[in-house]
Amino acid sequence: MVDVGARDSGVKLPELVAAFSLASDLGLGQPMEHVLRSWRIATRLGDHLGVEADQRGALYYVATLAWVGCVADTPEVAAWFGDDIKFRSGYYTVDLAGLPMLGFMLRHVGAGNPALYRLRLGAKLVVTGGKGIQQGLMSHCLTTARMAERFGLDDDDVRRPLQQVFARWDGKGMPEGVGGEDIALPMRLFHLADMVEVHHRTDGPDAAVEVALAKRGKQFDPAVVDAFCQVATDVLGDPSEEHDWPALIEREPSLQRRLTEDELDVALEAIADFTDLRSAPRSGHSRAVADLAGRAATELGLPATDVNAVRRAAMLHDIGMHGVPANILDKATPLSAPEAERLRMHPYYTQRMLARPGALARLGAIASLTCERADGSGYHRGLAGPAIPVTARVLAAACALRAMTEARAYRPALSPKQATAELCAEVRAGRFDPVAVDAVLAAAGQRRGKRRSGPAGLTPREIEVLALIARGASTRQVAQRLYITPKTAETHIERIYAKTGASTRSTATLFAMQHGLLDTLEPLDL
Repeated sequence: MVDVGARDSGVKLPELVAAFSLASDLGLGQPMEHVLRSWRIATRLGDHLGVEADQRGALYYVATLAWVGCVADTPEVAAWFGDDIKFRSGYYTVDLAGLPMLGFMLRHVGAGNPALYRLRLGAKLVVTGGKGIQQGLMSHCLTTARMAERFGLDDDDVRRPLQQVFARWDGKGMPEGVGGEDIALPMRLFHLADMVEVHHRTDGPDAAVEVALAKRGKQFDPAVVDAFCQVATDVLGDPSEEHDWPALIEREPSLQRRLTEDELDVALEAIADFTDLRSAPRSGHSRAVADLAGRAATELGLPATDVNAVRRAAMLHDIGMHGVPANILDKATPLSAPEAERLRMHPYYTQRMLARPGALARLGAIASLTCERADGSGYHRGLAGPAIPVTARVLAAACALRAMTEARAYRPALSPKQATAELCAEVRAGRFDPVAVDAVLAAAGQRRGKRRSGPAGLTPREIEVLALIARGASTRQVAQRLYITPKTAETHIERIYAKTGASTRSTATLFAMQHGLLDTLEPLDL
């Protein structure tokens, strides 16, 4: 028997990491692909410095995972500085040590709060020496290394350097006393590349060279800076160039690790867990939604491939939250119009992050529709009715039910009974697909009253399909009407025939008429 979990998933680990690096970009307040461009710069500079071929893979993972740990220090950063994303975007404008760093923090402390509160918080920052922030930075490094471990990456080549994200050549960073050549070469290359990419993109190559020289011997390795300055134009390239990142990965021999189906699931679970770290009340949300959505898809009778896709998409459905500041996610009072608009962007970010390669794009197509509603009132695309595929309808219902039973800053958690009543009210208002909600509630052990079912054990979806084929719809037309794949429609038809004992369309139609099932749908325009 073939072990399904050992099959090739169609996704390479470097491709998945590249997708997740886009979340890091948003968390840093930078345009998407900043981290990938930094990797490109570090790689080109590494070539000039004679980086060995077997180190190139480690350099890629160090560059693309270095900022992943931002989610770990988000609570501390938000508590001190408000908008954590805006605060991090300032990293690239100041020397992060000594008085310049203290001045930077004092300018941002308590942002968005009354002056007296900011004054008190600033005094506390000075008195404590920012120890809470330092602990957050160490949490960042440890969390990043943990992510690499869950991806199965090597300890010495990748995980150890990732604990040096805040180290400095002059030893004034974190961990305390780590500096000079004790910092792994891949991290030294990334430190420079990360900084010069921002200055090159915003102000040109001269600005990139200038910031490198200003930090030479302080934050950056002097030898790395000197090498960079000699070949800056060649190394920096054109910041407006659109790179085909999957093609670049394909051309790099050290980045060809393919994930099995089981390994992909483990990696997606890691991404789900790290995504939920951005907001403490959401801890475990993505995993719980994935479990519920997967069971609901099974309850609905979807093919195994669709069940798997729904479950995996659920793991990723909140990845776009990395682009939303923590002080919006955890705000206890109503959001302002600009804040609400920022929150509404997260499904778009999800779709953008998962746009490549094809295997991830198929998951992104489902995950990015979690906030769409059947009446067109959802976001970010405002889709309605059959334009929303059944997989996304199931995911939306599962996410909504699970979120209702979790506490949020602006409301307590609802009981299962209260959440069921709330979700049923949404169905009556036309915002959720009743069939999807039935399946989700059944999976959660909460029935929506008497579940609509048919004779011979037909499921609600099978009744819909039977009504269509009885009126003459082809398999393709069934798929189009219900916004499912032809293969899924074919599976439903086979199950209908098996359950009803029908062998032809005519006998299936007679069964439908006999049991009064032809009023299920509006007349079909053939």
